[in-house]
Amino acid sequence: MDTYLATERLTLRRFTADDADLLIELDSDPAVMRYLTGGEATAPEIVRELHLPYIIAGYEKWDGDLGLFAAYERDGGAFVGWFCLRPGPDGPRDEAELGYRLRQASWGKGYATEVSRALLEKGFTGLGVRMVWAETMAVNRGSRNVMEKLGMTLTETLPTPSDMEMVEGSEHGGVRYEITEEQWERR
Repeated sequence: MDTYLATERLTLRRFTADDADLLIELDSDPAVMRYLTGGEATAPEIVRELHLPYIIAGYEKWDGDLGLFAAYERDGGAFVGWFCLRPGPDGPRDEAELGYRLRQASWGKGYATEVSRALLEKGFTGLGVRMVWAETMAVNRGSRNVMEKLGMTLTETLPTPSDMEMVEGSEHGGVRYEITEEQWERR
């Protein structure tokens, strides 16, 4: 396994074309997809034909420095989900989105905070990132707690996209959190 990042308990690596089944299984769990699609699974052909090729193309686009990465437990090697640190589709390289999607079996273990903290450190100290942002639904308290533990600041409330209006809590919209390199250094 070609390691992108290692923390105390997890290792991140780049996805490969052979990893479609991992993403399909993750996106098939209604609880995992609760705040994204209202629990609807992502169709396997969408994962294989759109999502995975886009993820892999991102490694080339950002020289392997940024992207979306598969996460595994260091002890036992179980797949736990993914983490991303990458620019928005049309955004500058020095402004990166932080994101994560974890299997239910990995919830409540502090993995999201542990890896996100390490990604922020890597981004700010070694990859030239100057600002990191993250977005979630206003009612997704678990993700908001992670963002707040990282020292990220709530900067904006967001309208619910029309394709997410069926999601529980959509009437409350979304939220955007940010942290700058200067804020990270001062924490």
